[in-house]
Amino acid sequence: MATLKDYRDERLRKLEALRGLGVDPYPSVAHRSHDIETIHMSFLDLEGQKVTVTGRITSIRKFGKLAFIVIKDDGSQNLQLFIRKGDTATEVDRTNSELIMPEEINLLDTGDFVEVSGVVMKTQTGEISVGVKNLRLLTKALRPMPSELTDKEERMRRRYVDMNVNEEVRQRFIRRSKFWKATREFLEQEGFLEVNNTVLEVTAGGADATPFVTHMNALDQDFYLRISHELPLKRLLVAGFEKVFDIGARFRNENYSEEHLPEHNAMEWYWAYANWEQGMELTERLIRFIADKTWGARRFTLANGQVVDFGNDGEHFPRISFVKILQEQYGIDVFKSSMEDIRDKLKEHGLEVEKQDNRIRSLDKLWKAYRKIVAGPVFLVDIPTFMQPLAKNQTGDNGLTEQFNLVFGGSEMCKAFSELNDPIDQLDRFMEQQALRDAGDNEAQMLDIDFVEALEYGMPPACGFGYSERVFWSLEGVTAREGVPFPQLRREIDEVTRVLYPGVKL
Repeated sequence: MATLKDYRDERLRKLEALRGLGVDPYPSVAHRSHDIETIHMSFLDLEGQKVTVTGRITSIRKFGKLAFIVIKDDGSQNLQLFIRKGDTATEVDRTNSELIMPEEINLLDTGDFVEVSGVVMKTQTGEISVGVKNLRLLTKALRPMPSELTDKEERMRRRYVDMNVNEEVRQRFIRRSKFWKATREFLEQEGFLEVNNTVLEVTAGGADATPFVTHMNALDQDFYLRISHELPLKRLLVAGFEKVFDIGARFRNENYSEEHLPEHNAMEWYWAYANWEQGMELTERLIRFIADKTWGARRFTLANGQVVDFGNDGEHFPRISFVKILQEQYGIDVFKSSMEDIRDKLKEHGLEVEKQDNRIRSLDKLWKAYRKIVAGPVFLVDIPTFMQPLAKNQTGDNGLTEQFNLVFGGSEMCKAFSELNDPIDQLDRFMEQQALRDAGDNEAQMLDIDFVEALEYGMPPACGFGYSERVFWSLEGVTAREGVPFPQLRREIDEVTRVLYPGVKL
């Protein structure tokens, strides 16, 4: 049975044969007059006309003086190349990487990229084709593209192959692009300005997460990779901007899960002179706009079997209370129940109890256990002040914040709130968070004294909102790793690679 090394060795022999003919197997220039989709869509207009097309070879068939090659470009359709001796050029320009067809078709393999000039036609079987006059080799592939790829580990490690042989995976990342494009389009229509802020920060803030640490040689100082977009965007409100957003990568040094990746893309917006009520209305319109633009639907059946329906324009999502949920489901008063009572409930429901768990982490575990059954969409409200150091308190100062989390599919998809702009209150809350960090909670927020100073110059009342591409993964019905093109994996070098590159230190 032929091995990958056998196939590769055969292609290397063809590579040398091509060079022996004076053909450059990797020319720098390609020409194309039409893509494959246009050939199919405009066949009636193009029939009989000469075109130049490019693509990757997916199959080769030869029958004496006839040959058929199928190529594919960036679109979803294939194109047949019809090769008949007598129709093809007899004199070729080797310096232009041209091959004689069909005589030298054996020097081609599936996976090679070619450029073909010829006439648009239909074969006797009715197949839209290009009758080949000239064929140029653009890239010689040294490894065969498999016809299928099902092993999950290999799919993740060689995603470029996965996207070639699994069209649904390729289409997923086209939708992912549409998802972020729709996000940007909606916000720009609403008058928001996109401002890309730095990834390296002196203080990691804006979320409860453990940051990655790096070192900048130029300043001889450690920096954190941002865990949130929040605080720089709020500084822009201090600077006089009224509607700003940022889309980009953020980094949280936490475990992998079905819903989380240490590196992922996210978006946050901040809106001066708006509060959480206005933020909820904007969120309803935003999520519907994105669903329409990305999937052309508002009703989804998720991977866990839950059905989510974002409803009609103007309809409001229901609200559920964090405080009431914990009281009704667990008999826990978020303000008065003792830590012993909370730990007992964690044990009763089979949830992990750690020595360093504090009130915030323990209550959050109870909520997350219940959250799994919430299909949504709903807004979670009534988040206690001690759990959210960056949000304004509700009117009446009842110990609850003006925060809302969009929940659907058993998960929180966004966090948003009326922003705290009282510098004295903000400093007090930062100090409380710093005390938690000092007590061993690595996810508690750091004291950012520069942000406190910024607030002292004055920040208008505002609403802020953030979500990650977990929204996309959920509606797409895939896990986090399936939802990104190239997920991080532990580095491994397989034995086949070691055999193929014996002189390389791996």
